[in-house]
Amino acid sequence: MLRTLAALLLLTTAVQADTADGEALKGMTWDQVLEEARGGTVNWFMWGGADTINAYASDYIGGVLKRDYDITLNRVPITDAAEIVNLILNEKAAGIADAGTVDLIWINGENFRSMKQGDLAFCGYTDLLPNDALVNWNNPAIANDFGVPVDGCEVPWNTVQFAFAHDSATLAEPPQDMAALLDWIKANPGRFTYPAPPDFTGSAFLRHVFIHAAGGPDALLGPFDQAKFDQTAAKTWAILNEIEPFLWREGQTYPTTVTQLNELFANGEVAFSFNYDPAQFGLAVQAGTWPDTTRSYGLTDGTIGNTNYTLIPFNSPNKAAAMVVQNLLLSGEAQLEKARTEVWGAAPAIEITRTTPEVQAGFAAIKTHPSVVPAADLAKAALPELQADWLTAIEKGWTANVGN
Repeated sequence: MLRTLAALLLLTTAVQADTADGEALKGMTWDQVLEEARGGTVNWFMWGGADTINAYASDYIGGVLKRDYDITLNRVPITDAAEIVNLILNEKAAGIADAGTVDLIWINGENFRSMKQGDLAFCGYTDLLPNDALVNWNNPAIANDFGVPVDGCEVPWNTVQFAFAHDSATLAEPPQDMAALLDWIKANPGRFTYPAPPDFTGSAFLRHVFIHAAGGPDALLGPFDQAKFDQTAAKTWAILNEIEPFLWREGQTYPTTVTQLNELFANGEVAFSFNYDPAQFGLAVQAGTWPDTTRSYGLTDGTIGNTNYTLIPFNSPNKAAAMVVQNLLLSGEAQLEKARTEVWGAAPAIEITRTTPEVQAGFAAIKTHPSVVPAADLAKAALPELQADWLTAIEKGWTANVGN
């Protein structure tokens, strides 16, 4: 009887340790978090559209986690983070408080806003991560996600800025600003398209047109303003409807994902692709799917830049192990590995000057792929992200006034 009771107590303790709630974790030392995490599995839901990113996550990050912490990383590929936000929201509605499906999600923008507003995020723990010291939280572009304060609810992973790709062998001098691009589209029927919202990249293209219609971002910064939106939206829908007959397939259909847009560019059906992560252009060339003559650039009137993050849902059953994953992703070594052009070419979300001399030397030695516009060049004309409420309104407005 005593032996059975002791076994039951041990089992209960093990279950409690396995599912330690967030408040208990916040009171632990990092060594205690590591011990709590050992032997765990992290279900990481992330966009799965790039083989190189998938390999970096599964092989490099997953390999280090298994070797050093006995943590198993289960990468779950997704196409739209909004669907996973809805999954977590439904779990909360069903009362699933500590046995959720998702342990970690790659996220930003309106999806983060939805998670934060719905109390779906695990918050207030990020200063426990040793590598949090590498993050410059005084940078507004890091401390705010599409205008929403991060408040210790997510951890930065990459910084990105939108860029356009073209084949210099067939288009030597691409249009340099949004007005010129719109004129080019009408002068070259069938050679341009963009993914339909809510595709993340297609939505970003819409925002560039919206900012152009507003005469620049200044009128749109800050909280959502219905009057300003209505005024700018009318101009935006007029622009997009005017170019629609000149799009690929006469605008009768749109790609549904950026992956489809990339395929159209690879096949020569359209003259442009674009991406928040210009490193993808170099990887496509290295993979042999895009021509060696691919080049990329930003618009002289600016392209949007932002930060993307990882977030632990409130009901993750493996919070400690997910914290270890986040800490590893922030490390100088992991940020350097994904910055290598042959691996990914992603721009770091940490301050390189805060890393070790070895890591700093590694970053200094990286040469940008010839198809990838240097981040420093893009940064000369960077546009701020609009707050998340603007994004939602723009996407809904496009569906009602253009996409229909």
